[in-house]
Amino acid sequence: MDVSRFTTELFDLLDETFENHHGIYLDKGTSLFATLAGINAAEASQPVGGKCASIAAQVAHVTFYLEVLERYILERGAGKVDWGEIWLTVREVTPVEWDTFKIQLQQTYQRVLAMLKSDIDWGGETAIGGALAIIVHTAYHLGEIRQALCIVK
Repeated sequence: MDVSRFTTELFDLLDETFENHHGIYLDKGTSLFATLAGINAAEASQPVGGKCASIAAQVAHVTFYLEVLERYILERGAGKVDWGEIWLTVREVTPVEWDTFKIQLQQTYQRVLAMLKSDIDWGGETAIGGALAIIVHTAYHLGEIRQALCIVK
């Protein structure tokens, strides 16, 4: 495998998913951080259906997922993970809490990105699988958030 080519494509996909449009699969202005910038705390707090989570819960979940995958990629093991906790505990957020959620997501993403750009062994499945899972899982939740905006806006 051409590691240089793989990581170039990987980092372009991560960048588009979280920060900057490259025209790979998102429209301009629809990356995760650009999307979240236009959402206020009241909108982030609204559940989008009877059994659906709020946008704030989606953001908390993506942050949690990044932290779990970070441990996995670093081969520290994910340990016992309670995937359901965030969906049950994150409800209404204040403007300060909403800003904190967005800052925590950005900081976690930057830390994970720095880890992926460090001296990672791309020869094994842990790093490749984990990095691809981050893109796919985050893209899924970005879609959930963008769909939720149809209801909350």
